[in-house]
This record gives sequence, structure tokens and C-alpha cells, in this order.
Amino acid sequence: MNSRKKQVEAELPRCIENLHAPEALKESMLYSLNAGGKRLRPILVLACLKAFGKDEALGLPAACAVEMIHTYSLIHDDLPCMDDDDLRRGKPTNHKVFGEAMAVLAGDGLLTHSFQAILSQNSITAEQKLLLIEELVNASGAEGMAGGQAADMEGEGKDLTLSELEYIHIHKTGKLLTYSLVAGAILAEASEDAIDSMREFGQHIGLAFQIRDDILDIEGNQEKIGKPVGSDTANGKTTYPSLLTAEGAKDKLVSHIEAAKAKLQEMQLSHSFLYDLTDLIALRES
Repeated sequence: MNSRKKQVEAELPRCIENLHAPEALKESMLYSLNAGGKRLRPILVLACLKAFGKDEALGLPAACAVEMIHTYSLIHDDLPCMDDDDLRRGKPTNHKVFGEAMAVLAGDGLLTHSFQAILSQNSITAEQKLLLIEELVNASGAEGMAGGQAADMEGEGKDLTLSELEYIHIHKTGKLLTYSLVAGAILAEASEDAIDSMREFGQHIGLAFQIRDDILDIEGNQEKIGKPVGSDTANGKTTYPSLLTAEGAKDKLVSHIEAAKAKLQEMQLSHSFLYDLTDLIALRES
């Protein structure tokens, strides 16, 4: 995982540094892109290619694209009009360093430039580019991450049902994780059945990721997770522990992890890396 993370983190700045754009905007974009994190989404792109026995280098542009989308969403999530957070990954949030207006523009810049990262790749077909962009639009837009964020904001201070909570997290968190896997399958020229199986696997790990996030919000170490513990409760959000109890949430996490692993076994791929990443999602401390 560390070797892939280094590859992605070497490539990400190159996507921004040569832009013909104001230096302050580029600095703001790079500040959040370079802030660290697990790089789980881009690594999933590469891991999926490995599972299909393909060259992982094919996935670097799509990996950078999904990380740019993820980073833009974090910049906007942290704004005072949304979660109003001061820390992200243990560092001051973008708007605390560059101001709210520049933070909004940095997020906008990362969102739009993510598509250019895919379009600029010469080693894949025009059809693959179109499929990758179509999937990324669906995963990040109103029917995906943005829609999930909107539902999340509307749900603050309300007692949500489990199905309402799952809708939020399938869209807000799960869609981009699933995109990473689907992108890898598209680049590997996988069959439609294999792509559908990756979608199902992605939905399970997306929900597992969010359940673990909710558990860490009540049991985690602030230094490790890089943001204040208890922020969900302070913001009046329904979480898996608040609906199911802490133990019930842990049971739900285990059920999604087991279902994800079962799907991998069913696909009969060279899946050991994806299997290990699934365990990481279940056991992570940050």
C-alpha cells in the first residue's frame, strides 16, 4: 500500500503545477492535495487493475482524478457553511489558511481538472475515457457524492431511519469508493458482469468505511484521526452507533466486510491486495 501511495503522491502535484492559473489558487489546491491521508480511493484503482492482472500504471490518471474529487469534497465539507471544521488530517483546513473564497475556488479547480487528468491519458481508448468520465460524473454529482452531502445536511438534527442513513452514506462516501473499483475494471477491459460485481463489492466496503468512521467518532484518538472526536454528535447527526448502539454498529461493520470478502471470493480474481484493503477498512484507526 505504501509503494502505491508514493506513486500517487508523486503524480498528484504534476497534475496541478503546470496549470496556467494564479499561483495563489494553485497553492491552495496543492495544500489540500498534499495534506496526506490514506489515498484509499486511488489505491483501489491500482489494486483493481492488479486483481485483473493488468499494468497498474494504466490507472494513475484515473487514480489522481478520483483523489482530486475527494480532496475538493473535503475542502468544501470543512467550510463554515457546511461542517465548519478547523482541522483536517491534523492540519488547519484550507479555508483557515487561504480564506473561504479561495478554498471554494480551489475545490472548484480540483473538481473540474479531475476530468482533464482522464482526457489527457494517451494509453487508453476514447471509449474508455468516455466511460470513466461518465462514471465519475455519476459518482460525484447530484446522484452521487453531492446528493449524499445534501441529504446529510438536511438530516442534521433529525432522527433518521437506517435506510435514510444508508442512502446518505452509499452516496456521500460509497459512490467514490465504488468508482475507484469500476474505473480499474474499465481500464482492465473487464466484462459487464465483472464490473457489476465490483460495484457490489464497492457498495459493501463503502458502507463499512462509513460505519467505521462513525465508530471512530466516538471511540477514536483525535491525534490519529486528525479531527475532533465527537463532531458528529455535536452537529446533531444520526450515526450508526446512535441508531444501532456501538455494538450493533460493530456487528453491521462485520456483516458488510464479510459480504465484501465473499464477493471477492466469488469473482475468482488475484484479489489478495483487495482482500487486505478490505481488512484495512474494517480495522483502521484514522
